[in-house]
Amino acid sequence: MPNRRTVLFATSATTIEGIVERVTFHNPDNGFCVLRVKVPGRRDLETVVGHLASISAGEELRGAGEWINDLAHGPQFKASSLHTEPPTSLAGIQRYLGSGLIRGIGPQFARRLVEKFGARVFEVIEKQPHALREVDGIGPARATHIVFAWTGQKIIRDIMVFLYAHGVGTSRAARIYKTYGADAIALISENPYRLARDIRGVGFVTADALARTLGIEPTALIRVRAGISYALSEALDQGQCGLPREELLQRAGTLLAVPAAVVLTALDAELAAQIVVAGRTSGRDCVFLAWLHESERQIATRLRQIGTGPPSWPPIDTDKALEWVQRKLALTLADRQREAVRQAITSKLLVITGGPGVGKTTIVRAILAILKAKRVAVAMCAPTGRAAKRLSEVTGLEAKTIHRLLEVNPVDGRFRRGPSSPLDCDLLVVDETSMVDVPLMHALVRAVPDRAAVILVGDIDQLPSVGPGRVLADIIESGAVPVVRLTEVFRQAAASRIIVNAHRVNHGEMPELTAPTDGASDFYFVEIATPEEGVPKIVQIVSERIPQRFGLHPIRDIQVLCPMNRGALGARSLNLELQRVLNPAPVQAVERFGWNFAVGDKVMQIENDYDKDVYNGDIGFVRHIDSDTSDLTIDVDGRHVVYAAHELDQLVLAYATTIHKAQGCEYPAVVIPVTTQHYPLLQRNLIYTGLTRGRKLVVLVGQIKALAIAVKGTRTVHRWSKLGDYLSTRSS
Repeated sequence: MPNRRTVLFATSATTIEGIVERVTFHNPDNGFCVLRVKVPGRRDLETVVGHLASISAGEELRGAGEWINDLAHGPQFKASSLHTEPPTSLAGIQRYLGSGLIRGIGPQFARRLVEKFGARVFEVIEKQPHALREVDGIGPARATHIVFAWTGQKIIRDIMVFLYAHGVGTSRAARIYKTYGADAIALISENPYRLARDIRGVGFVTADALARTLGIEPTALIRVRAGISYALSEALDQGQCGLPREELLQRAGTLLAVPAAVVLTALDAELAAQIVVAGRTSGRDCVFLAWLHESERQIATRLRQIGTGPPSWPPIDTDKALEWVQRKLALTLADRQREAVRQAITSKLLVITGGPGVGKTTIVRAILAILKAKRVAVAMCAPTGRAAKRLSEVTGLEAKTIHRLLEVNPVDGRFRRGPSSPLDCDLLVVDETSMVDVPLMHALVRAVPDRAAVILVGDIDQLPSVGPGRVLADIIESGAVPVVRLTEVFRQAAASRIIVNAHRVNHGEMPELTAPTDGASDFYFVEIATPEEGVPKIVQIVSERIPQRFGLHPIRDIQVLCPMNRGALGARSLNLELQRVLNPAPVQAVERFGWNFAVGDKVMQIENDYDKDVYNGDIGFVRHIDSDTSDLTIDVDGRHVVYAAHELDQLVLAYATTIHKAQGCEYPAVVIPVTTQHYPLLQRNLIYTGLTRGRKLVVLVGQIKALAIAVKGTRTVHRWSKLGDYLSTRSS
């Protein structure tokens, strides 16, 4: 019986040739694409689906595969392999050059180039680049950009040919070129396993397939050592700093399918080369990535050094200071808050932790007011731009992202601030510390001057850092650092159903779902029977109900937060639906890497770009699209950042995003789908983190059963790390 989506009406393999008229969809991560192709002899455009590393309108396409009839989308050619060539017709050349593939050339310059050089335009770009300046509007800088981009595309095609010849998919060719440059083929031939280590989206299996075609034996030491490193790298992506020895051997053995003795030999080689190190924690013998293990050790050493001795500022009469600051800020501090302020102004190292509404911000404001009055030099930072901005707003003092505070070098991603060039401050305040992973904390503590005190602020009940480690939790649990735990929810905060329900969830209790009858609330639960009901319901809530009732802007003020990316109620699907409704008729748009980006769209950066000073999770708005070059100008927290067309794989739509991506951010209103469709990720700290992102309004849309699974569940994965051991000196 055929499935619901697809019925084959021709099963024999066949071929297709034509000109790509439009790239409907292209995913740079796996190369999957949906193309509209003009096939000679056929009146209408044909739909072709397959995989290509890069594709642009105007290219000549050849493919092998079969015709199918998709019940949702109609007849289409499902390709098992696709190959492209630069176009030969003038119309195709113009369309190809104007697609945004080549930096510096958009539709207008493409037309001028073809009018000037005709079919010779590719030869001119490659062999006579000086002639490009004969075209009106192309100066030395633009000509250089064009030649550089064209050269890059040629190398990418060479990489594609190399990979294809060795039986490997070509979808990662562009990223391989970006990583290795012109030496890509030589480097891959020398050690194909570097692909699994260096290229996002290339797994060990793919690299292994390439290695086999290059003659590397299954039991070769280079292969088995690479498998061990890959198993540990996968664990790192899951937040681990290492793995129990038995678990690592099991993972590597399953991956490699070689005798256990061979894996043990390779592990010994990795240990001897100090690529990995052995250690013991939580009663288990573990293996850690050496650089990460050393980072944890250095964090512990540096924190103990920082916490030694009195602060650099003169002694302060804490009783008088407390009376003064309460008058100045019109505050009445509770006993626990007063004690926290006392510790902060008399200690060199302190952790302040607690959930929403317990007064963390109030304490920080009081501490800073006292110390600024004593002319103490203060530096403040947070892991994300949004968190830093919020810290600035609540304290009235400048706060920076950790990357900006440490002055990241855009060329290599290294930090200029460190032991030889420390920060110039007497006190460093770090907010949202639960988000800080081991590498970033290592860089931060190295840059703290010896005289400076440090205050770490955070909520350990939120989701842990995306990167490896559990830094804040390890510091608190070690008992080696003074900790102020705030638990009392203050009266003003207690009036918020968001805060009350967040604490209920954190304690394993169901939130109060019934809306009050005596006026507006800041927390609502909208029940749906099935996940399928959720999409139109969420679109309606975001586009109509919240704006009409609360006066909030549907794009700027409302953020949909999803447990996961996949599925009908995942971030990707909801982004497309919300874009269709919230930005239906944009003035300008450009199609790249599987997304349509239009003026007015909300977008998110998905990887660190040190050169642009934008980081993973930063949100911005499309303000302008250059009609000549297809460059996008994005407003990121008031800064205008320009993206070339080939850089748009760094961006995704952000009408909806995952809760993980929203860590450290606050929004006026959040809408959170919670259904059984999200079961793999339903856990208490996920819902708790989502609830605490909403400042004025939280709306849950979902099934009570799914919410109960999340609230009652504690299926959190143990993170293997050594920081706590090093801090408490229990390390062996």
